Amino acid sequence: MSTETPEGTIAEQQLDEAKRWWTTSIVDIHPGKIAMRGYPIEQLIGNVTFPEMIWLMLMGELPSRAKANLLEAALVSSVDHGPQAPSIAIARMAATCGPGLNGSMASAINVLDDVHGGAGQQCMEIYYEVDAEAGPDGDVAAAASTVVARRKAAGLKYFPGFGHRFHPLDPRAPRLLQLVTEAAGRGETSGRFAAIGTAVEDALSAGRVKRIPMNIDGATAVIYCELGLPAQLGRGVFILSRSVGILAHAWEQTVQGGRIKGPQAKLLNYTYDGPERRDVPDVASRG
Repeated sequence: MSTETPEGTIAEQQLDEAKRWWTTSIVDIHPGKIAMRGYPIEQLIGNVTFPEMIWLMLMGELPSRAKANLLEAALVSSVDHGPQAPSIAIARMAATCGPGLNGSMASAINVLDDVHGGAGQQCMEIYYEVDAEAGPDGDVAAAASTVVARRKAAGLKYFPGFGHRFHPLDPRAPRLLQLVTEAAGRGETSGRFAAIGTAVEDALSAGRVKRIPMNIDGATAVIYCELGLPAQLGRGVFILSRSVGILAHAWEQTVQGGRIKGPQAKLLNYTYDGPERRDVPDVASRG
């Protein structure tokens, strides 16, 4: 006969519910013990690179060296694009307003959304759509043309991952594609999404005098799709990469000093297009 009281049963149920409140397969921590995805942290330290650790944390297993090399190349390529990038400018402006590095970085990261920072994810979604349209044995070029036409018909004017407002040809993109092509030649990746990216560029450039070349977002999207990352993680990994540049600029501006620096130099005034100077009418005339 059980001697367990109803109160004891309720307490055990409450304890079980409390334990289930947070469930994670990422980290297992006990006093004196830390394991990441099952690997003891002391074995990971000194034996695993940071890109490999990122992959392990996100995907659950250690990557092959080939995958880690491609991931690292994409991370390196996206770290910074100067103060003309809004996130970098915001990091520097914030640093002159006193929030410290954490506030400066948070301010900058918060603007990495759909317009500034989301192009890589959006481009991955297009690549995956082309992949699905073509199927395993279909014509990638025809599928790319179909997807581009469909997106245009839906109102898409600027295709994420292609063209650049500053670079006639983004110098980062050809190098990343070269690395993917070389990896595919060694059998380390399929090369399918490099072909899809090129096919999308061809479809966008059809009938134009000047091509619309792939930019950094299109090239990193190729790598992240080759690696099998979900599109949403593509944006997350980009933010990890760009955070390095954000930190560097926030720190540099902190060292340089300056107080409350705005987006333009003091000698340059903004454009005002409101009414000419005028007197405030008296109360009676205002009705």
